[in-house]
Amino acid sequence: MNNVHSLYPSGIRPVNRDQLVTLADLEAFKTSLLVTIRQILTENKGQTTKWLKSYQVKKLLGVSTGTLQNLRNNGTLPYSKIGGTIYYSSDEINKLLQEKDNFHRTISMDSRQAK
Repeated sequence: MNNVHSLYPSGIRPVNRDQLVTLADLEAFKTSLLVTIRQILTENKGQTTKWLKSYQVKKLLGVSTGTLQNLRNNGTLPYSKIGGTIYYSSDEINKLLQEKDNFHRTISMDSRQAK
């Protein structure tokens, strides 16, 4: 979120405490706020989730809870624990998937050459 959006479009000033806020003012603010939220959501649409929870990682990697625990214990998969929830970096997951893919390619190439 590098872009900072102004809640006050040009020409509209913040309301001072001795001024009254009308329904029209509230409607204009609501419209402006919704437009800003839509812009932010549209800009962030292409971004992936930075942190994943255990159930998401298990689904991505196709592993069981025990295997995920082993990956954490042996240091293969770095993680962060906040409260009782464990989070994994999506970058680390992608790196592990890439290594897994490269490993399977190497094995299949070796088996072809052995024939």
